[in-house]
Amino acid sequence: MEYRKLGDSDLQLSAITYGSFAIGGTMWGGTEKSEAKEAILASINHGITSIDTAPFYGLGLSEELIGETIKNIDRSKVQLLTKFGMVWDGSNNGKGDFMWNQEHDGKSYPLYKYASKANVIKETEESLKRLKTDYIDLLQLHWPDSTTPIDETMEALQLLIDQGKIRAAGVSNYTKDQMLEAQKTIQISSNQMSYSMLNRGIEKDIVPLALEQNIGIIAYSPLERGLLSGKYFKGEKLKSDDHRQDYFGQFNPKKVEAFLKKIEPLAAEKKASLAQLVLKWTTLQPAITVVLAGARNKEQAISNAKAIDVNLTEKDVQYINSELAQLS
Repeated sequence: MEYRKLGDSDLQLSAITYGSFAIGGTMWGGTEKSEAKEAILASINHGITSIDTAPFYGLGLSEELIGETIKNIDRSKVQLLTKFGMVWDGSNNGKGDFMWNQEHDGKSYPLYKYASKANVIKETEESLKRLKTDYIDLLQLHWPDSTTPIDETMEALQLLIDQGKIRAAGVSNYTKDQMLEAQKTIQISSNQMSYSMLNRGIEKDIVPLALEQNIGIIAYSPLERGLLSGKYFKGEKLKSDDHRQDYFGQFNPKKVEAFLKKIEPLAAEKKASLAQLVLKWTTLQPAITVVLAGARNKEQAISNAKAIDVNLTEKDVQYINSELAQLS
């Protein structure tokens, strides 16, 4: 595994980091807890030291599974990255930006983006309890909240750093202007953004700013939630309550399938799967410090970890980029 310094922080994260959205089950057609735990342990056993999660993933379940799984592992050997600012329990009293009514275990929960100082502190304490730890390595704002001043949210993060409850502060889904505003109050270590071969919009302004101000980018959905693995073009089926039924609709399936067929021989030459080839390509892009890769079982976890070992030359990357250029 390769380990990288995140922005200006003292965090050394695994370039391939375990992403735990899917094991929460919400929006993913449920989860198998025992397989999820095996996936986490397999990741750690194959060099992935960093785990990214959020309270929203399974409405607490993802964090609980992680906390239970790593409770007997040397805490200094694992970096826990979690988030705050998506509230479903009604504690925000209707404040914040309403997102949608989230269905979970037969119930409907009103979901809000809310990042007041009091809520940041409240959610952090809840995450610490679920994760069974006394500190979080990186705490990230999950989504911007237009109803709370950015400086108020960032002041809360600085307070948590001063208290030793978090080691570093980050944001997620922030625009360039929002990043600049946050920087007036605190040095953010990262911005977690959606980024993939099919979604490279951040290269226009987020990437240059990150390089200029030493802010790491954590790339989520690098495989576009499994689409770029190629398996959904080979008969793999989704459950009816899996959000990817709609998510995949934003892409042109014929073009994506044609692209994957073009790079499949390269993957075979490298003795890699398509997913591994895609993950490795993503780790090589400018300003991308960490690439999140989800796994619902140990086989997927091991495959993700081994993606870092794929040897892509500059010529290989240029070939992939030339084929990508034909997609637009």
